[in-house]
Amino acid sequence: MVCMVSRTGRHLQRYNSGRRLVVGCIPYRYKNKNDEGAVNDLDLEVLVISSQKGQEMMFPKGGWELDESAEDAANRESLEEAGVRGKLESELGEWKFKSRSLGIYHEGHMFPLLVTEELDQWPEKNVRDRKWMSVTKAKEVCKHGWMKEALDILVDRLMYPKHQQQQVDEVPLVF
Repeated sequence: MVCMVSRTGRHLQRYNSGRRLVVGCIPYRYKNKNDEGAVNDLDLEVLVISSQKGQEMMFPKGGWELDESAEDAANRESLEEAGVRGKLESELGEWKFKSRSLGIYHEGHMFPLLVTEELDQWPEKNVRDRKWMSVTKAKEVCKHGWMKEALDILVDRLMYPKHQQQQVDEVPLVF
């Protein structure tokens, strides 16, 4: 059963050096996958949502609270804002960005979420639209540069998984 109420308030909000910590996901799915595990970016679809205050499109994200891990917060935000569940994968990165509405700095952490379930009812269904689209289209409609960078990292990771592993394996150890 899904809780049909989103968390509100900032009394449990995490901060780092005065920056509010936010966590989000890039929900994704793909139509075809070859035997090597790589995908063609034309087969990849990502889920974007509208902001609560307008039609600006973005990926689900929100405050990381003191009583949850980054992964728990990412899963919660995806469920509350986009009505999706899935397999959360390793973090795409960390970005520092300035809030457009408040003019303050945030620290954002993004995770990929391979969607396994799309709910008909979710907490913010009445205040947000969600839409599956191609990577190219998502880059056109998403207004946040840091989210576009996270999407580029996700596409690279999905298209070249063995290359990503080789890069990790080839890093020299320093003692």
